[in-house]
Amino acid sequence: MKKLLIIIVILLCSFSAIAQDYKTHKVKKGETIEQIAKLYLVTPFDILALNPDAKKELKPDTVLIIPTSRVKNEAIAEDTKELIDYKKHKVRRKETLFSISQKYGVEIEDIKKANTSLYSKNLRKGDRIKIPRFKTVVNKVSLNNTIKKYVVAPKEGKWRVAYKFGITVPDLEALNPNMNDVLQPGDELNVPNISNNEEKAVEEEFNYYTVLKSEGFMALNRKLGVTQDQLEGLNPELKEGGLKLGMVLKVPGDIETTNVVMDVANTNLSANLKNLSAKRIALMLPFSLNKIDVDSVQDAKKMIRKNGLLSVSLDFHTGVLMALDSAKQLGISTNLKVIDTRNQIAEISKILEANDFSEYDAVIGPLMPTNLDRVASKLNSDNIPVLSPLTMPKNLYSNVFQTIPTDDLLEQAIINYVKKDSFPRHMVIISDSKHKAISDKLKGEFPSAKQILSRKNKKNKEAYFIYQQDLENVFKTGTNIVFLETDNEGFASNVISMINGLNMEDQKIILMTTNKNKAFEGKEISNYHLSNLKFHYPSVNKTIDVGSRNSFVKAYMNTYNVSPNKYAVRGFDLTLDLLLRLASGDDLYEAYSSDIETEYIENKFRYSKKMFGGYYNQAVYVVKFEDLTIVEAKE
Repeated sequence: MKKLLIIIVILLCSFSAIAQDYKTHKVKKGETIEQIAKLYLVTPFDILALNPDAKKELKPDTVLIIPTSRVKNEAIAEDTKELIDYKKHKVRRKETLFSISQKYGVEIEDIKKANTSLYSKNLRKGDRIKIPRFKTVVNKVSLNNTIKKYVVAPKEGKWRVAYKFGITVPDLEALNPNMNDVLQPGDELNVPNISNNEEKAVEEEFNYYTVLKSEGFMALNRKLGVTQDQLEGLNPELKEGGLKLGMVLKVPGDIETTNVVMDVANTNLSANLKNLSAKRIALMLPFSLNKIDVDSVQDAKKMIRKNGLLSVSLDFHTGVLMALDSAKQLGISTNLKVIDTRNQIAEISKILEANDFSEYDAVIGPLMPTNLDRVASKLNSDNIPVLSPLTMPKNLYSNVFQTIPTDDLLEQAIINYVKKDSFPRHMVIISDSKHKAISDKLKGEFPSAKQILSRKNKKNKEAYFIYQQDLENVFKTGTNIVFLETDNEGFASNVISMINGLNMEDQKIILMTTNKNKAFEGKEISNYHLSNLKFHYPSVNKTIDVGSRNSFVKAYMNTYNVSPNKYAVRGFDLTLDLLLRLASGDDLYEAYSSDIETEYIENKFRYSKKMFGGYYNQAVYVVKFEDLTIVEAKE
């Protein structure tokens, strides 16, 4: 009798609870907690909290208690625009599409659609254009208690949106099958229809990491140096559901996540230009024109040949000018001030005293780290962005944009490239003792790899060679990857020549390095061998095929009668990227985002901010020798 009373009380309590806040679900064969959670618009953690036995095993016909979803069940107001008519407008002096759009409260794209000629030409004083006028129609749309529309804000990428709504990146992609690879501000996405106070904010004092396939707590500890306890403290949901592919994790702010090289699809910034006011840019280069006799063409040519910095500066400058012309065709006008630094600190000081840079949008240069450091520290008080175009800055002040990726990022890029190849391969690491550290790092990344060090002489000093017998029975049938780590040309030549002779049809050898330095470019190195070995290495830039005659190459050759070299292309890519970013936000700081990667002729850019510091480029290429040319290595 006592047992019967207990059962009745339990049943009454259960029915009461279900009537108020819960439902029940009978598990079907093959169902998972995640699937059931999606069905009822709750999280797996909510279900497991009420059904702890389900953590161990989920059997068919098990009855689960399901909590009421926190998702709102309200009809949502959805605005649509209807065109009423057009208003005529005569363009005044200094007016831009941006200022006109702000004046009338319409989008720039709507103005262009009404005046299609603006897609191909710039706005001019005296032009008469049509301004569309719209009325807003508000419709109440029922989302059937499932999803709502969300408008992507500036700087938001997939991981930010997924984190905000408590879902994984694959979940977000499933909700939006036609979503762009790179989100643009203004994109509309389907997201879980949770209340605003349920949305999670991205806190800038923390870093964030997206979980990759098959990553566990040990792998994250090795990669990020963060323990399981730390992760669970910052991400309580891990205690119930564990790690999942695409899950966005909050990690401590001092945890370095920048060396985790991510694949990010390229963003076309020209599709989202909203700030078309004229840009003020200063370009500081070491021309040292005071040393050139401008009256003598022969002397000037001789100086250009002898003075490497002058030659680089002139080439870079030509690329900058080409970029200004390209930006102008997109409606971006630029006031460029070119300044000769003479590569002297004293001259830099005079320039900074004689000029007011407080109203400039950005400064490109100086080229040399010491000079750039002086300019950046001076302009930091006015928060003027300073871009280091070709070298690594000495100090990454909060206003500095380091456009060259670090050596650590280059190393990680080639390691990730190899890891992504799922085909079986045999790994060999050959190095001299000077590069033992990177050899050991590679061994840690590829534990099955065989390590070989260069031989010593009788005095036990580095001899920079290996014997043929050192390679006996090292290579196997199939694909063999050889990492060669050295900066000694003789050693590089010794190894490359030997492994090229062992490269056969059934025993393929691919040569790689984490650092392609001058040792791989010397006279003793055969490009035929490098091409035969499909030599792979990470690079700041890829190499343009001049024979392809793309629009930039054609325009450059028509203007200067020569093909552009890497410095000219760098000047073009960096400057065009700068102008497009400035036109897509109020300033360069607003236009930066680690989710935005841009790519141009030979260079790409994806900036991330260092805590208590400036910005650095994370975008890296992996390139390879193929048929005696250097091409991007596609995965």
